[in-house]
Amino acid sequence: MKILILIAGMLFGCICHVSAEAAEYGVALVSAPVLNTPDFRAVFGGGSGKELKTDRCGQVRELEYIALPGTVFRLLGKQRSGTGDIYQVETDEYAVSANVRLYVDGRFLQLGLPALVSRRLLLPPREAVVAKLRASGGRPYVWGGNVPDGVPELESWFYRGIGDSDKKRLTLAGLDCSGLLYHATGGWTPRNTSQLINFGQGVAIAGKSAAEIAALLQPLDMIVWNGHVVIVLDRKTAIESRLQCGGPGNGGVVMTQLSERVAGIMRTRHPTNVWQGGEKKQDVFVVRRWYGSH
Repeated sequence: MKILILIAGMLFGCICHVSAEAAEYGVALVSAPVLNTPDFRAVFGGGSGKELKTDRCGQVRELEYIALPGTVFRLLGKQRSGTGDIYQVETDEYAVSANVRLYVDGRFLQLGLPALVSRRLLLPPREAVVAKLRASGGRPYVWGGNVPDGVPELESWFYRGIGDSDKKRLTLAGLDCSGLLYHATGGWTPRNTSQLINFGQGVAIAGKSAAEIAALLQPLDMIVWNGHVVIVLDRKTAIESRLQCGGPGNGGVVMTQLSERVAGIMRTRHPTNVWQGGEKKQDVFVVRRWYGSH
C-alpha cells in the first residue's frame, strides 16, 4: 500500500511528500545528532550563533541520541532549512514511540538507493567494555549523549566565534545513563532504558536484601528501571551517569561502592524479577545480566 509521509515545515516554508515505497536511505558519515524536531538552527547556535537550547538543568531535550558512524537511516521526508536539507528518518538502531519523529541534518549523511547495509555490530571483549566504562569517569551528563568527546561538526556548521571553554558543552560532549553503556559497547546494547529493562536475562532478586543482591551481582550486570540504569563495574564498584540539576556541571559519570548504591536504591524502590508492563513504575527495579546471553 502506498504510504505518503507528510511533513509540514512551517518554520522552513515547505511541504514535502515522499513515498515510502521509493524511500531512499542514508548512512551516517560521522557521529550524527538525531533530534525530535527539524529546527536544528533553533537548537544549535540560535540567533547569535553562540547558543544551545537547553532546559533549566542545562539539557537539550530535543536530542534523542547521537547516531554512530555507519548507522543506516530510512529517509521518510525532506525539508529545506537555512543550513541545508533536514531529513525525517527512522532506523532499526533506535526505537521510538508512535508520536516521536526523528530528524537528521543531511550534511551528516551519505545518501543511497536502494537500501544500504547496516553497520556491523560487534560486542567488544568484556575487559574492553569495562575499560571504556572506567575511562568515562568524570564525563559530564548530557541528555541523549553517547559520544564523550562530542560532535565537532556542530562547531563549524552552527556556531560562530565560540570560546574553547564552551566547545564541549555546545557540541554535546558527554553521556547520559544508557549512553554510557552504549558508548562502552560501541553501540551494541540498546540505547534507552525502556529497552534495557528487558535486555538479557533477569536475575532473581525479589524478596532479597541489599546485601544479598550485591553478592549476586557480576561485572556488567545492569541495575535498571525505566528511566535510569546503574552498571556493575566490578564486585565492589558501580558506575552510572547521573543528572544532578543545579549541581556542579549538572552531574556526570560517577563511581560508587556497589553495596552502598544498591542499598540507596532500595530506600525508594524494591527489587522484582521481571519488569511488568510498558508503563513507568516508580517503585521497582530489575537486574539484567546481558553479557554473554546474546
